[in-house]
Amino acid sequence: MSADRAVTGMWRQRGFTLLEVIVAFAMLALALTLLLGSMSGAARQIRHADRASHATLHAQTLMAQIGVGEPLRPMRREGVLENGAYRWILDVTPYVDSAVQRQNRAAALRQQPGPQLLQLDLTVRWGEGPSEYVQWQTLRLSPLSGGP
Repeated sequence: MSADRAVTGMWRQRGFTLLEVIVAFAMLALALTLLLGSMSGAARQIRHADRASHATLHAQTLMAQIGVGEPLRPMRREGVLENGAYRWILDVTPYVDSAVQRQNRAAALRQQPGPQLLQLDLTVRWGEGPSEYVQWQTLRLSPLSGGP
């Protein structure tokens, strides 16, 4: 009888049960799933940041070119960059102060001789998602405009 107990005791001390192996694999699978999910999210954020920084560089270049070679005037322009990877829209409109706008919009927009303050709105988009764009606004003084 003691020989049977010795054999049985040795058998239980060697290796793992099937249940322990299944639980260990389940925990490993869960840990790998969480790790891969976080790595995927990090890669997506890095890709978005890379595209946003490229869009920023393109916008700086476009803003630097505005008004060079031709006078700045109210207009709307559109274009693509990097073979269509980035699309941009530029709106140049006369700037109207909100206080003046409340009083008399028509008088505020009337062309006066002298320099004119223009508002530049530039949007650079990439991809198809709703949050895949960057937008800039600035004011620029146009050269002297002609009188009546």
